[in-house]
Amino acid sequence: MQQAGLPHGSHVSLSCASAIHFCISQRGMASRVMTVDLFLALMVFAFVMSVTPGPNNVMLLASGVNHGFQRSIPHMLGITFGFSFMIVVVGLGLGQMFERFPITYEILRYAGGAYMLWLAWRIANSGPVGEGKTSGSPLTFLQAALFQWVNPKAWVITISAIATYTPGDGSLWPVILVALVCGVVNFPTIGLWTMFGTLLRSMLTQPTFLRVFNISMAVLLVLSLAPLVWD
Repeated sequence: MQQAGLPHGSHVSLSCASAIHFCISQRGMASRVMTVDLFLALMVFAFVMSVTPGPNNVMLLASGVNHGFQRSIPHMLGITFGFSFMIVVVGLGLGQMFERFPITYEILRYAGGAYMLWLAWRIANSGPVGEGKTSGSPLTFLQAALFQWVNPKAWVITISAIATYTPGDGSLWPVILVALVCGVVNFPTIGLWTMFGTLLRSMLTQPTFLRVFNISMAVLLVLSLAPLVWD
């Protein structure tokens, strides 16, 4: 889906640094009024960006398989809150800090990579589904919320939403509106991945099958580090 104000092919494939630079370069654009058409476009954007594969959805799929839907709800809430809060903070000018102090981006980049590798290891070593019990535990609300700050896809979505659907002048309410819409759309959408994982739960009662599944999810999570490595 081509977004207004974004060059062709620049959506999810953008690196964090280039996305931040693009957002700042757009801050002088004419103010946008949130019309009905733009509002609907924002909802479609939020749905497409939330439902497509990424680190969050890979982890929720694995969490649904290993821990079930109910135990994964704090993880889902943490993603939605952390993502929405990130939109507000970045929309109010955090992106400029990365331009002025590039070292902060580098710190975030490598810390994020290390954290995602640890999460991949954790998924790969999740316990078997046996007699209603699993070893380990799903991500907590706080862990999931903090993860958004080191999630490359979350950064690209945040910057794209701010650059496309807000005036770009640091106004508070347009940014809050975008954050609320994205949050309301995001929660049930990512829940589909958790639900799908829960449905797979009964099919992966054999430890060998579950082990293969968890390792596959861990590999996918590691592959999602590509934007950080190739930036």
